[in-house]
Amino acid sequence: MAAKLLPTEVVRRSENVETWLLQQAHAKVTRGPDKGREATMQGGRLVMGTDPECDLVLTDTSASRRHCELAAEPSGLVLRDLGSTNGTFVADLRIEKATLPPQTILVVGRNQVTVCVQHEREERPLSRHERFGELLGRSPAMRHAFNLLDAAAQSDSTVLLEGESGTGKELAARAIHARSTRSEGPFVVVDCGAMAPTLLESELFGHEKGAFTGATITREGALAAAHRGTLFLDEVGELELSLQPKLLRFLERRELRPLGSNTLKTVDVRVVAATHRRLEQMTAAKSFREDLYYRLAVIRVRLPALRERPEDIAMLALAMAAKLRPHLDPQRWLDEATLTMLGGYAWPGNVRELRNVVERLAALPGVSPETLLRSEKSSESAPLEPALATRSYHEAKDQVLERFERDYLTALLKREQGVVVRAAEVAGVPRQTLFRLIKKHGLKGE
Repeated sequence: MAAKLLPTEVVRRSENVETWLLQQAHAKVTRGPDKGREATMQGGRLVMGTDPECDLVLTDTSASRRHCELAAEPSGLVLRDLGSTNGTFVADLRIEKATLPPQTILVVGRNQVTVCVQHEREERPLSRHERFGELLGRSPAMRHAFNLLDAAAQSDSTVLLEGESGTGKELAARAIHARSTRSEGPFVVVDCGAMAPTLLESELFGHEKGAFTGATITREGALAAAHRGTLFLDEVGELELSLQPKLLRFLERRELRPLGSNTLKTVDVRVVAATHRRLEQMTAAKSFREDLYYRLAVIRVRLPALRERPEDIAMLALAMAAKLRPHLDPQRWLDEATLTMLGGYAWPGNVRELRNVVERLAALPGVSPETLLRSEKSSESAPLEPALATRSYHEAKDQVLERFERDYLTALLKREQGVVVRAAEVAGVPRQTLFRLIKKHGLKGE
C-alpha cells in the first residue's frame, strides 16, 4: 500500500532533486462588515487583517492590522493568532494556535471567515544547500528561497526581494551579486525610504553643477556608479509616484539623464530591488505603478519570516554565537534549554532581533535568556513613550533594550558597591567586557 501523503511535505523526486508540496486553502468572509472578500493562499501563507498589505484585507475596526494567519505545515493547515487585540475564535474558543479541519468557520473581529482546504498542492523546488552567501537555513521555506536566489545569480535579470524587515534581503542581494558575472564590478546601495524625493532623484541619476540650489559641483548618480555592477534599491516600495516613471524608463532602456543635463547616458547595470511591502496590493491601490512592479519582479523571491522557519533558529543562533565568541564552544553558553526557548519565541524583528538577543547573551552571560526574552516581549507590548513613537520599530526597540542594559548594570554596580571585579563575577563576563559596557552607558565603577 502506498504511503499516505502528508498535507505539506518534502518529497524526493530523485537523488538530487527534492520538491516541497504545500497544502492550499481558500478563505472567504461569509458574514460581517467585509462579507464577500476572499483570498487564496499563496506560498503556504495567508495573513488576515486591516493592514492593506495583508492577503485578506479587512475593513472591520475590531480586527487588528495583522490579526491571524493560516500556514501550510506537515500537520495540516495551522491557524495562528498574531497577537490580535480581540482574538481569533473557532466555535467560541479563542485560538492561539490550532490545526484546522478541511472546512472551518473563524471569527475575526465581527466577521465570520470560512476556510476551505483545497485538494491540490503547490509544488516548489528546493535547493540542496543550506547556505546562500551569509544566509543560513535548512527549512523547506529557506531552501526554496535559496533555489530561486541561485537561479537569479545565474541570470542578469532584474530581481525583486520581498519579506519583512530583518529577514536578510540585503544579504541576499549581496550574495546574488557575488555569485553573478558582475561580481568584479561595484555593488551600490540606495535606500529609497531614507531621503526626500528631490534628493533621491539626484542620488539615483546624478546632477550637473547648478542644476538646483546647492548643486555646486557635478555629481555622478548611483546608477552610473554601478556601471558593470549591481544597484541594490532597498525599500523600493517607498519610492514616490513622481519618480516611478523615471525608474521605469531607465529599466526599459538603460539610459539616464542627470538633473540639469540634456545628454542621455547609457549604463550597464543590473538592478536588485527589495521591499517589506506587498507591491501587488499597492498596485491595486494605485500607490505603485503596475508596469514598474512587473519590470522589477522579473525574478521574484520572498524571504520567509523567522516565525515561518522555527527549525532554523537554533542553527542561526549557534552560527551567530560562534562569531561572537570564537574561542568558546557555542553550545557551552547556548545550551539545549536556551535554544528551545529561543525556538518558541515569535521574533517579530526576525533574524535582526535574534542577533540582538544573541549578542546580549554573549556580552551579559550572567543574564538569563528568560530575562532577555521577557524584555523583548515587554518592549513590544508596553505603551510607547511619545518620543519612541516617532522612531522606526527597530530604533524604538533598540532604545528600550539599551535602557534594559543600563538598568541591569546600574543595579549590579549598586549591589557590588561599584567594584567591577565582583560585578563581573556576578554577571559572568570578563572585566574588560564589563568596563566597556560601563563606559558605553556612562556609568562609574572601580
